[in-house]
Amino acid sequence: MADSASSLGIPDAPPIEGARHLHSGKVRDLYELTEGPYAGGLLMVASDRISAYDFVLDTTIPDKGEILTRMSLWWFDQLADLVPHHVLSTDVPAAVRGRAVVCERLEMFPVECVARGYLTGSGLADYRATASEGHSVCGIALPAGLEDGSRLPEPIFTPATKADLGDHDENVDYDAVVATVGADDAARLRELTLQVYARAEAVARERGIVLADTKLEFGRRSDPSTGSRQAREIVLGDEVLTPDSSRFWPADQWQPGRTQPSYDKQIVRDWLTSPESGWDRSSGEAPPPLPAEVVERTRARYLEAYELLTGQRW
Repeated sequence: MADSASSLGIPDAPPIEGARHLHSGKVRDLYELTEGPYAGGLLMVASDRISAYDFVLDTTIPDKGEILTRMSLWWFDQLADLVPHHVLSTDVPAAVRGRAVVCERLEMFPVECVARGYLTGSGLADYRATASEGHSVCGIALPAGLEDGSRLPEPIFTPATKADLGDHDENVDYDAVVATVGADDAARLRELTLQVYARAEAVARERGIVLADTKLEFGRRSDPSTGSRQAREIVLGDEVLTPDSSRFWPADQWQPGRTQPSYDKQIVRDWLTSPESGWDRSSGEAPPPLPAEVVERTRARYLEAYELLTGQRW
């Protein structure tokens, strides 16, 4: 794992007193707490790192980790009546205060649970690739004539496999989920994913934002009394409904048939692929540092999404 993380440009995770580093992803660092009331639990830290085109950039986005953490916590509260979540406490070591949570250990399902209400991204690619067979995404038939950004007749569950660090998730059909986790769990994951999306889509729409799609991760909570699989409930984990895991678009600028303006790191992607950056995406070389103006515009975009969705000032 260390070699893989290093090759992607992920820096070594900083030591944290009372915690043991377990793993680093493109944005998050995971630790095990070794002392205190939650010893044995997990400390999930959101860094200010930003990734693009399978590289973690040398440049960070100030406050990004705290924005993502605050947004996830806000959404967990909005969804609490639908599904329990993994957060145990926000009382974390001073070094990561504001951008970390203490969370419980879960047996994570090896499935990315994706809900789509609009056609774009890999869903659009699947739709176009299946044109000769009648148009579908993850085995779900869709009508002809849809464009980039089109609203779907109804939200759909489009799962993906969890890829190793540095690889791409691969879209799969529902039968593949059944084969991986069993029929009962597959049905429950689909149900919860679509329920969460429906709730969040309505909340976002009230605030002038289109929630095009979102990726969720679920796990099982152990029952300390029996350890029985049947007695363990499904829990929402990781981050939830942030610009890193979801596509948010300004509703007043939504226009099918083109790439939509978005509340995420599209500003970074656009600059990296522009002549100004001087970077050749096919070269295999790491991207160059971001200009200050790109950093500030990206930070402002994340902040705007946070403030519009939560109604809270930064």
